[in-house]
Amino acid sequence: GGGARGAASGGWPTDPEALEALYRDNIYTRLLGVRPHLPAHEHVSRLGGGRMDAEVIAAMAEANEFFVDMNELLEAAGARIAERLGTEGALVTAGGFSAMVLGAAGCLTGTDPERIHALPLPTWPRRECLIQTPHRFGYDRAYRDAGMTIVEAETREDFRAALSERTAMIAALATAERQSMFAPPAPVDWAPAPGPGVMTVREQIEIGRAAGVPVLVDMASDLPTGVGLGEFVEAGADLIVISGGKGIGGPQSSGILAGRADLVEAARLNASPNDGIGRGMKVGKEEIVGLVVALDRYVERDVESWVAGWSDMARRIAADLADVPGLTAEVVTNTAGYEDVELTWDPDVIPLTTDEAKAGLMAGDPRLAYLMTVRTRLLREGEDALVARTLRDFFAVSATTAWTGG
Repeated sequence: GGGARGAASGGWPTDPEALEALYRDNIYTRLLGVRPHLPAHEHVSRLGGGRMDAEVIAAMAEANEFFVDMNELLEAAGARIAERLGTEGALVTAGGFSAMVLGAAGCLTGTDPERIHALPLPTWPRRECLIQTPHRFGYDRAYRDAGMTIVEAETREDFRAALSERTAMIAALATAERQSMFAPPAPVDWAPAPGPGVMTVREQIEIGRAAGVPVLVDMASDLPTGVGLGEFVEAGADLIVISGGKGIGGPQSSGILAGRADLVEAARLNASPNDGIGRGMKVGKEEIVGLVVALDRYVERDVESWVAGWSDMARRIAADLADVPGLTAEVVTNTAGYEDVELTWDPDVIPLTTDEAKAGLMAGDPRLAYLMTVRTRLLREGEDALVARTLRDFFAVSATTAWTGG
């Protein structure tokens, strides 16, 4: 168990045998009897989110030893983050969804104390959130949680016609430019590029600017490969939403709302430790420090070589699976531009449905979470070999069982 305890401080092994032992004996198994899984998937909150580097965890541990005024800390952290992003202001939030709620709240209330107190039941007319249909997704309920009424427009003409003195905010989704389904980056063949009817984020920014309506861009899922860190800021977005726990590598329960100083300040007044609608969206001092350190590291990172490493792992996994009877492991490019492994199999040789394979892999030892494809961006060096071995053993046994009639 010592190796697992030392993982955060750089003691993570690369040997598959040692890794497999860690997956059987770790803090989760010892303390709670919960078995971790090999993360052959995207950053997914329900599957544990992401990993933090040792430097981030060390910063959080040091932050734990001291007490600070939280408003002072939030303002200082926001200034540091804004400098990194090239925005006027920034606010650390309790994840991307929290940033969406608080951004919407800021657009609704400004700094008016009575309006802040009124949410989530605004009584004034300017409370609509305009969204084009392809930019809608499950999490846009965040805007309703703040008190907005969503107005959905299908076409460009509908969109322009729906703009009125009641429009408090335009909401755009960065991934809508890249793929025609809301999901983590999917293989290009599964998620063809959006059609010409989908409005770009920049198009919506221009419309919002002309109408005097702030535009919020949710780019929580788009780093490091979907867009550049400051891309939509440079294009004139009034607010952007970034996940702290995905590509940036900060605490899973952290996020960033950044953009116009007046809107960020309005959002902050709605947020914890104040008594507005965001009071329950508390971010600890340790998480704030961890996010700042993670962002500092992120902006200095060689993203191109980092992402290339994910594709290298995918190719190694596919090569290791090349001779499994009935199984085809194909390296495919996803809509974010890096490579995954797509698994297909001959049902006469491997008599499993996709759902049965997913369930079987999650029931295995070690467990492996398989979603759309085998994705490598969360894997540490050495885990790719264990992923390949786990998949190889699972599908080879399934083929053997089918052959013997077991």
